[in-house]
Amino acid sequence: MAQLICQNLTLGYDAKIVLSGLNFSVNKGDFLCIIGENGSGKTTLMKTLLGLIQPLDGTITLGDDLRANEIGYLPQQTFVQRDFPASVEEIVLSGCQGRCGLRPFYAKEEKQRAAHNMARMDITDLKKRCYRELSGGQQQRVLLARALCATQKLLLLDEPVSGLDPKVTLELYHLIEHINRHEGISIIMISHDIAAAVKYASHILYVGKTLFFGTKADYLQSDIAARFAPTEGGEPV
Repeated sequence: MAQLICQNLTLGYDAKIVLSGLNFSVNKGDFLCIIGENGSGKTTLMKTLLGLIQPLDGTITLGDDLRANEIGYLPQQTFVQRDFPASVEEIVLSGCQGRCGLRPFYAKEEKQRAAHNMARMDITDLKKRCYRELSGGQQQRVLLARALCATQKLLLLDEPVSGLDPKVTLELYHLIEHINRHEGISIIMISHDIAAAVKYASHILYVGKTLFFGTKADYLQSDIAARFAPTEGGEPV
C-alpha cells in the first residue's frame, strides 16, 4: 500500500525552482535512498515532504492512514544542535510532541514510548546524560530514538551517518536496516554514500539535471548508475 505519492512536483524557494517534474511513491516497507550532487535539491525535497516548505506545483498524497504528524524525521545536525544542553531522555521525549496536542506535559504512554525507543537504540543507560557530552554516534542514536517516537510507519533521514567513523557508520546502518526489514517501518534516506544506497535501498531516487526513480535493480541497469560506478582507482567517474 502506498504511504506517500508525489506527482509532478515542482520545488523551490520564493518562486525559484530547484526541482521540477518529480514523480515517485513510497509503499509500506520500502527503503528509498535519495541521491544526487550537492545543491541538487535533496534536502529541499525532504523539507517539502515534511510540510516545512510548500511545493510550487504538484501534489503530495499520504496513504495507509498516515498523517503528517506521524512521520519521523532525523535532520542533519548543526554545531549548535550538537551542543544542545538537554538530557538524552528529554530529547527523546520531545519526539512525542506531535501526539500531545495542546497538553503541556507528557502522558504515561508517551514516557513508555520514549523508554521503548531508547531501549531499541541501546541508549537506556545514557538517559540522564547531557546530550552534548555524547559521541557523534551516540547522538545519532538519540535522534533516531526521538524520530521513532513520532512514527510507526515512515522515517525520513537526512545524511544520518555524516561525520561518523566507519565502525559507527556501519552500526547505524545496521540499526536502520533492522528498523526497515524487521519492524516494517518505511525509510526515506538522503545519502552521498552510493555504495550504501545500493546495498540497503529497495528503491533509488536520483535528483539532478536528470531524474530517475525505480527499484535498485532498475537503477543498477541505468545510465546514471554507470556514471557513478567506481573506476579502477576506486573513484567514481
